[in-house]
Amino acid sequence: MAEFVVGPRLYSCWNCRNHVSLHDDIISKAFQGKNGRAFLFSHAMNVVLGTKEDRNLLTGLHTVADIYCGDCRDILGWKYERAYEASQKYKEGKFILEKCKIVKENW
Repeated sequence: MAEFVVGPRLYSCWNCRNHVSLHDDIISKAFQGKNGRAFLFSHAMNVVLGTKEDRNLLTGLHTVADIYCGDCRDILGWKYERAYEASQKYKEGKFILEKCKIVKENW
């Protein structure tokens, strides 16, 4: 019997299918984006960072940079650059990808 090999489970840009993150990099699915549910990832790939700016989010003031698909340049979410409250420091360097902006691949 032949062995079936499955590649890594990925998330891709909803618009152009550019791979942007691995399922194994999800930290939490309990986040809120601009357009609804969002996932917190430890890493993102094939994305472009926008300009850093301070933003008041649900959990307080953060310095964030929007992230865009590296291929089609559609906005996918943001990267936490700095958290000003001690309880939010774990987000620094992490990525928010909005659920409506990504699709599953290899599932």
